[in-house]
Amino acid sequence: MTHAKWETVMGLEVHVELATRTKIFCSCTTEFGGAPNTHCCPICTGMPGVLPSLNKAVVEYATKAGLALGCEITRYNKFDRKNYFYPDLPKAYQISQLYLPICRNGGVEIEAEDGGRKVIGIHEIHMEEDAGKLVHDPHTNSTLVDYNRCGVPLIEIVSEPDFRSANEVIRYLEKLKAILQYIGVSDCKMQEGSLRADVNLSVHLAGSEKFGTRTEMKNMNSFKAIMRAIQYESNRQINVLEHGGEVMQETRRWDDNLGESFAMRSKEDAQDYKYFPEPDIIPIEISEETIEQTRNSLPELPEAKQKRYVSELGLSEYDASQLTNSKALVDLFEQNLAAGCPAKELANWIMGEVMHMLSDSGKEPEEMTFDYGYLGSLIGMVQRSEITRNTAKKVFKAVFEEGCDPVKYVEEHNLRTVTDTGAVRAAIEEVVAANQKSVDEYRSGKEKALQYLIGQSMRALRGKADPQTVTAILKEIL
Repeated sequence: MTHAKWETVMGLEVHVELATRTKIFCSCTTEFGGAPNTHCCPICTGMPGVLPSLNKAVVEYATKAGLALGCEITRYNKFDRKNYFYPDLPKAYQISQLYLPICRNGGVEIEAEDGGRKVIGIHEIHMEEDAGKLVHDPHTNSTLVDYNRCGVPLIEIVSEPDFRSANEVIRYLEKLKAILQYIGVSDCKMQEGSLRADVNLSVHLAGSEKFGTRTEMKNMNSFKAIMRAIQYESNRQINVLEHGGEVMQETRRWDDNLGESFAMRSKEDAQDYKYFPEPDIIPIEISEETIEQTRNSLPELPEAKQKRYVSELGLSEYDASQLTNSKALVDLFEQNLAAGCPAKELANWIMGEVMHMLSDSGKEPEEMTFDYGYLGSLIGMVQRSEITRNTAKKVFKAVFEEGCDPVKYVEEHNLRTVTDTGAVRAAIEEVVAANQKSVDEYRSGKEKALQYLIGQSMRALRGKADPQTVTAILKEIL
């Protein structure tokens, strides 16, 4: 992000909740929601005398994520204690990894601002436990704490400071989200906090090799909020510097309703947390055999799938890119493709009507609740001329919003195409008789009059006739 003489530099710390059934150090459920403080036990609430026991699936998921993101796996890694006091951290320390994180030196390729390709470096990925959640009640002017989320397993993906624009950040997060969903290690539901990003941002004079003082904006869980926060914070720092001020290294809170960030506390460095090795968990050794088995178990990833959609299915680069950015859209596409739906027609429907409905409803693809096979049924009815395309669009709206079976919906609402040419002809003849002025205009050479008569005929037939049939019969009568 450049403002003539200023350049913005960013690095991300992305926290991803892993999709294990139980927590990282105890057997409590990781299920989202639940009444406050019902998904916790003495271990995840930090009671004296308890011992953590590492969930093997967390290590497997972290290894899988690292390999999918091109990282080196640390064969011998261990946990450390990160010490700080906060009300939602009952032990007053977090079990994390500092000295020997499980993954290092990866990268994600994205489209750069100039249209070329750019690799965003991944410095490390480490495993850690999540903290609880503070609930602020403005009516009673009090704060309560919910420990349900304590001990939910996380991986923190720490990038290099390789971002130069908000667009690059969003492209990276979209790619990251898709990869993690493809390999099944997280649902990445941002609205539930399964994927959250901290943005470290600084500005400096363009051409300078020395970075400016950075600030960190914490725990943002929507692409829109991240985009707005980056633009605001970049402008804020530039304004401070241009007025002779000094940017303070601090942690800031982004308020999306106000569109502003606010200082929370001075930024801590590693030494402030007084890290030391976690004494209650033995180090982890990962064998070469385990790494190779995990590598071989990885599914086809977004980039490979995108190339295959273009080369084998004939989709455009843009359509293939948009489809493969979301595991839910890929599942919708491939389920109906396997059922015999033509690839290009299916892609057109997903890029058109599905994306339109998602946009109108403000939903993410993962929030679609209808039976994916219903889209193929609808496309099949159009191809067999059982309903018109315009009718199909209206039916899909009901499918998307209500989850109804399109075949039953068409029958119940009498929407099948009228194939009786006698009935079509009779309706058109009535339209012609009732619109003599337009008939005369058409016969005198005004083509627009024909479109009006077609529209009136389709209305008389309640949109249930094939437009080409209607046009042919109308021209014949005229």
